[in-house]
Amino acid sequence: MTRLLLLLLFITSGWDVHAQKNLRDFGNLRDGDLLFVVAPSANAITEVTQGKNSLPIDHVAIFFRHEGKPMVIEANYNGVVERELETFLQGKQMVTVGRIKGDLDAATTIRKAHSCLGMPYDFVFLPDNGAVYCSELVQLSYVDHAGNPLFSAIPMSFHDDSGEITTYWTDFYARRALDVPEGKPGTNPNEISHRKCVRIKYKWQRIDK
Repeated sequence: MTRLLLLLLFITSGWDVHAQKNLRDFGNLRDGDLLFVVAPSANAITEVTQGKNSLPIDHVAIFFRHEGKPMVIEANYNGVVERELETFLQGKQMVTVGRIKGDLDAATTIRKAHSCLGMPYDFVFLPDNGAVYCSELVQLSYVDHAGNPLFSAIPMSFHDDSGEITTYWTDFYARRALDVPEGKPGTNPNEISHRKCVRIKYKWQRIDK
């Protein structure tokens, strides 16, 4: 019989370790924690960016609680949506949790994220085009108590280790009659995981038994 268990693994030094016994034990999570999804295999995003501790992160969502219920808000292919954390985790093999160090206005951050609900997903990853991708939602939402944004935009990268823009992204934008936005301001979930204000707290892995 197959059971899905959400296990906390001891990983690298500098990462906090707390006991998480099952899928519904989320007592250690806080509003504003970042949920970084680790891809099970390489893809177009992880080929050009790399997450903290070399993890291939390709998505990020925002954790919050509503009337005590664990929830996430995220920008996925359906647009900006909220759903229960348990539903979000279905089908995912590994998720790491990042927590903001220092000043985070979690209440305002969650409100700002909710103000984006219903916006379409940004399939071309361009700024200020009325659509939002996953790490862009984080960039737009996270503020300190003075209202200052915690995540500035960075020059986007679509090239591999050789410095060449990958064939995937060249073809991707050519099909849309667009130039690859190499160097344009933006974000990506891997880079967000490296920010100094983010500390990776947990690594969860789903194991079939």
